[in-house]
Amino acid sequence: MSNSGSLASLAKDFERFKRELPRDFPSHVRDVHRINLAARYLGEPIPHPIGKGSGQLSVNVAQLETDAEAGLAFAVLKTVIAQDAAGSQSMAAWAIHESKMKVERRGDGWTVTWKGRGWDRSFEDYLALVRASWDLTQAGQLLTVPSVKYHLPRLDEPFRDDEYAFTTRALAKAWGESPLLLEKDFSPTLAGDPLADEKQQILRWLREVPQRIRAHADVRLAMKLMNARFDDDFQVEMTKAASSADALVVFNRLFDSAAGVAYGGPELSDRNLRVLGSLTPGASPGMPELSGTGNIHSGRTIVAYASRGCSSVQLHTFFQLPLDAYPATDGSRTQRALHALIFDPRDGLLAVMLEREAAGVLSRRDGELHFLDLLPDAHRPR
Repeated sequence: MSNSGSLASLAKDFERFKRELPRDFPSHVRDVHRINLAARYLGEPIPHPIGKGSGQLSVNVAQLETDAEAGLAFAVLKTVIAQDAAGSQSMAAWAIHESKMKVERRGDGWTVTWKGRGWDRSFEDYLALVRASWDLTQAGQLLTVPSVKYHLPRLDEPFRDDEYAFTTRALAKAWGESPLLLEKDFSPTLAGDPLADEKQQILRWLREVPQRIRAHADVRLAMKLMNARFDDDFQVEMTKAASSADALVVFNRLFDSAAGVAYGGPELSDRNLRVLGSLTPGASPGMPELSGTGNIHSGRTIVAYASRGCSSVQLHTFFQLPLDAYPATDGSRTQRALHALIFDPRDGLLAVMLEREAAGVLSRRDGELHFLDLLPDAHRPR
């Protein structure tokens, strides 16, 4: 099919799927458009690159089942706060109840603000969610990943390994199969905390936390890195310090110290993409797998993250827009978001990949365009 024919076919799909997005849209895309959307998160193959980041949209089974039905690639569970066997939490200040989320415009994009931090229910409730999410993962319906905030000491303090041990072992048991897939969350609110005032303190966390977690279970670990209150060079230094992780989620939201809240929007994606552009992952064989996050509101933005080394992306805000902000007329917000991100005939992922093919930047292999070929290290052996 010619490029013009592909674009015409894409426009028809865009209109048709406004009413109902097929759950297995990656197969349709491959059959009709000869585009392979296969991606990767935490070393796991996923049918396309779009997942849901940790937050209030992944706190119960009903939300996960809705995402599975919509065809989402993966979902990261709400972040639980680590504890020891007695239930003590050194980071208990992060286990506070969420206020209502407020979705609002920020520049040319959107942001969501709320007061609140991590999981505020019992640890047993979280383990029950992990067991239910594992069932979805095992059935091949939706890759799910628990998320944890562990103790982070000051520079002259020891790690509380009893919290690392109890929490990691309990999660591994609930997960039921090795390895346990896990995200360690360096939340954006941490950037606004006095704990994160010292550069060397942050770098110590990033270097030592992976081994502290892995000492207690077979874990495949992603580290969700915050945007620290320092310059771009330090952000790069953070990324290199965390290189012993299996994957890095880059980078969490910005923190407004005056308002006391984290925020997203264009400022976030501008910084994230700028820092990622300086990492040159294709020239860094030791770089962990990257998952992009931050103001992802179109397929064009997904391609921008992919071209800087991200083999998947995580969204949160875009799944919460007012219904009239999506072009689709029916379906869950997850379905409507996927429809716009994949099929929009100007800025959707398929349109931008076809655009790159026409410009000679992306080539077909065995008659297909491949999402993972957008990565600068696409053909480097792993």
